[in-house]
Amino acid sequence: MRHVTPDLVATPQGDARIHWHPAAEPHTVLALGHGAGGGVEARDLAALAASLPSRGVTVALVEQPWRVAGKRLAPAPRTLDAAFTALWPKLAARGLPVVAGGRSAGARVACRTARDLGAAAVLALSFPLHPPGKPEKSRAAELLGTGLPTLVVQGGNDPFGRPAEFPSGPYDLTEVPYGDHSFQVPKRAPLGQDEAVSLLTAAVGDWLRARG
Repeated sequence: MRHVTPDLVATPQGDARIHWHPAAEPHTVLALGHGAGGGVEARDLAALAASLPSRGVTVALVEQPWRVAGKRLAPAPRTLDAAFTALWPKLAARGLPVVAGGRSAGARVACRTARDLGAAAVLALSFPLHPPGKPEKSRAAELLGTGLPTLVVQGGNDPFGRPAEFPSGPYDLTEVPYGDHSFQVPKRAPLGQDEAVSLLTAAVGDWLRARG
């Protein structure tokens, strides 16, 4: 994988950072935000950044200003949305279709902002449908309201929402069997960890290629 120096992008919320993983002949840019409990080194984000450039997708891992500043707690959703909106021109500057995506809180940001930003589609990894143990506090409206082609990739044992809990709607859903919110699978599961990650990356790559 070709290394590219990250871009530091000024936003009203502070400096954000874009980690580029370029394809040689890209047809799409996939912008991926991280969750509230981790950064761009998350298992699923790193796997997509490693695998998709060979399939013509430039992956841009978006590090929110609060992480760049070394803070431990994510700010309010409106602040996350504002930072993502402010750095979007940098993501779109290459003149390619940009798919807005992310994991967990980053998936919610993508769902809320993508249409207004002119994104081509939305990728929601480990979408937090509800807080663990509180299905009555549903965030389904964010997912159902993207107004764009949307793919959800969800662990089969995700406490923030198992695939069977998701409402029907205008989106595609791929399950990673036995996976938790981080797509970690138990050691005794019939599906190994490498297989789980391969399933995830193949599903995303196939979906993006079908769109291209």
